Amino acid sequence: MQRLITWRSIGSMDMPVTPRRPTPGQRALAEALARGEAHMGDHVETLSASVYVDEARFETEKRRIFDHVPHLLGPSALLPDRNQAVAHDDYGTPLILSRDIDGKAHVFANVCRHRGTRLLDSHEVVPAKRIICPYHAWAYKPDGELTGIPRNDCFPDFDKGRNGLREFPCVEAGGLIWWAKDEGADFTDAIALKDDLDAFGLGDLYLYRRKTHDVAANWKLIIDAFLESYHVQRLHAATIASFFADGITTADSIGRHQRAAVGRSDYLAELDRDDWAQLRKAVTYTYQLFPASVIIVSPDYINLLIAMPQTVGRTLVEDVMLIPEKPATNEAEAHWQRSWDLLDGGTFGAEDFHAAALCHRGLESGEIEKVVLGKLENGIAEFHRKVEAAL
Repeated sequence: MQRLITWRSIGSMDMPVTPRRPTPGQRALAEALARGEAHMGDHVETLSASVYVDEARFETEKRRIFDHVPHLLGPSALLPDRNQAVAHDDYGTPLILSRDIDGKAHVFANVCRHRGTRLLDSHEVVPAKRIICPYHAWAYKPDGELTGIPRNDCFPDFDKGRNGLREFPCVEAGGLIWWAKDEGADFTDAIALKDDLDAFGLGDLYLYRRKTHDVAANWKLIIDAFLESYHVQRLHAATIASFFADGITTADSIGRHQRAAVGRSDYLAELDRDDWAQLRKAVTYTYQLFPASVIIVSPDYINLLIAMPQTVGRTLVEDVMLIPEKPATNEAEAHWQRSWDLLDGGTFGAEDFHAAALCHRGLESGEIEKVVLGKLENGIAEFHRKVEAAL
């Protein structure tokens, strides 16, 4: 399986760095914002309420989408060094994400090939020059190779070379690590994001915080919140609303992913749109990664939101915050902690995720048969069309 490595190797800090510039697509969205254009639908649309609360529908989504298409596991920064590994269970399959001695990322079943013992039980990153089974001490390299069996004489003719860890398809591109359960999964859309994410330097960032929220809502209700700006001035009035104009959004698609930008047209009109640093201060880019992840690009940091459905009405959402470098002073630590608290606890946790849970409670009551999408919510309609097509 092809892997596009973007993580920074030891010594690369001394190499010349080419100034980053927006991709043509990123610049085009900023130009549209500067002209005051809003990406709006042509008419009001409706969705059946059942797409959020029907159990049979949810099981179909699991079989036909989540068992087949690539999903985001995390940023490259989750494993910043060689010979590291971390357990991951939230997609419902026990996984090990590792980085081998050559810097390649791998995704394995977190199951020993001897008696099926769980190998790693920590969801924190651990050194993994060898991954040792806690039961009988079978040993695996971080590339999955079985290298050690105690009392090897008790396993005559056993082929270690054919009994390494079960590996899943995995691609690392643009600072993100993707995986799929399906051996034939198509990673084309994941790789297509690489240039945009490299423009933000996502693969060079430092993982500051990660936290998993347990949200009592269908996974699509959580994604919906990041596909429209209609709610920003209302729901986020006490947190981030002052940073954004009301309903001025431009958007397009990269494969099945959606890319959107919000900003103030009066400010943008005065900027050199090729000055990436200034442009990032004026424009917030958001990416909805099909099927169930979101990237929010703030001027000096990036949040990844990875939604992992558990039941029709329960979703785990991991929030990962990436910053330029590890805080070196108390002042820097305080600065990034404030940003984390504002978004993770205030905006996402207390507002977006809470609103999704309230929506789910209302819809599961059965009191309405359809939800209404206005012209500013056309991103939601487009997302649901892509979900339907995947089914």
